[in-house]
Amino acid sequence: MDVTGTLVWYYFICKREVWLMYHQITPDEHDTNIEIGRFIHENTYNRNKKEIQFGNVKFDVFMKDSNKMIIGETKKSSKYQTASKYQLLYYLSVLEDAGIKAEGLLLYPEERKRVEVILDDNSRNELKTTLSEIEKLISQDAPPQVKRSNFCRNCGYREYCYA
Repeated sequence: MDVTGTLVWYYFICKREVWLMYHQITPDEHDTNIEIGRFIHENTYNRNKKEIQFGNVKFDVFMKDSNKMIIGETKKSSKYQTASKYQLLYYLSVLEDAGIKAEGLLLYPEERKRVEVILDDNSRNELKTTLSEIEKLISQDAPPQVKRSNFCRNCGYREYCYA
């Protein structure tokens, strides 16, 4: 099963959405929040290389600072910082497995905020547990039941879940 950084991010937001995405049930691509996120991604950090594909992952931003490689993940808001952190930890783990040492940086351009993310032993263990839980979740025959949260009102799947 190919877990992606996006699935890791959504795992901390909505487990039902993880299942739907993995099973290629697409959200409303014209949802305002999806369009805003796409706009921010395409129009910020223009001086840096963007969308670097490495295996089954895509990094939003690639930067080099002296002798350090930095992978950046751009988000609209820091509201879901834990989800963003684990998505970036996953990317750092994929690079590390390939023998590439990098550091992570969460980028919130609208807030003018940056948060450093480092893959250490503790985060490796937490990530391993998270990936195991995601694999169990996506191997189920049906999605988890709807669990209402604050995220639902801005979700591209809301019509699917609440129709």
